[in-house]
Amino acid sequence: MAVEITVLHLFTFVLAIFLGFELINKVPSQLHTPLMSGANAISGVTIVGAIVATEVGGSFSNFLGILALIFATINVVGGYLVTDRMLGMFQSKSKTASPVPSDSGTSFIGRITSLFRKERS
Repeated sequence: MAVEITVLHLFTFVLAIFLGFELINKVPSQLHTPLMSGANAISGVTIVGAIVATEVGGSFSNFLGILALIFATINVVGGYLVTDRMLGMFQSKSKTASPVPSDSGTSFIGRITSLFRKERS
């Protein structure tokens, strides 16, 4: 019974790698950033799976669950940052860029990303 489940999990993992590789290679370069940033943001489901994995029991599953939680959080935050930066490219250039974010009309994500951007001249 345990061997069948392990083989099924291994098959699902290999299938996910193959499908992911094929799908990413078929996407045109102009659409790659918007699609990947959206996919990273949606992958918050991985965080839920990581939390569930930490409660399964055993020190190894706890370690893998915590590791998955860390990587999934980095993935989700990175997806939001890339999406915000990409959307910022479509804003009008007439606004003067301020190194200090203002509270009026600026989203929370916009304020966070402005801390990481270099001042543009």
